[in-house]
Amino acid sequence: MKQLLAGICTLAMLSLIFPLRPIQAQTAVVATRPASPFSYNISQEFTLSGTVSSVLAKPAPEMIMGAHILLTTVSGPVDISLGTLALQGKGALSVAAGQQIQVTGVMKIFEGKQVFLARTVKVEDDVYAIRNEHGVPVSPQARERAGQKATPSGEPR
Repeated sequence: MKQLLAGICTLAMLSLIFPLRPIQAQTAVVATRPASPFSYNISQEFTLSGTVSSVLAKPAPEMIMGAHILLTTVSGPVDISLGTLALQGKGALSVAAGQQIQVTGVMKIFEGKQVFLARTVKVEDDVYAIRNEHGVPVSPQARERAGQKATPSGEPR
């Protein structure tokens, strides 16, 4: 009888120390969490074409951090976020005002303003990877490694 009572007391203590949550409650918490303004969903990607009006290595005070391209499109001006690494290191994005470019990415709202998070930027025949398919910025080191993996003809190995 003492062993049964000790076992029940042990279970009671463990349930206080390690409370169990129903799986459905945990899932509901995750499902109702609002998406981050920087979350990246590749299924929402689209491509913009236009003329570069300016390239900002440092953002204006009302912009998100990192470099930006101000792009003039047929629908109006668009703020293109390049992140903090796109203009740095070997294989960095090379673009200037007046050039025609294509940018693939997703549109987001940040503090009430639209910003286009670029994943790739095409300038003439060159395509620059700005972010990966998960929205993570591509580092100069990753660009260099990717360049080393290419064959002399430019095709991936």
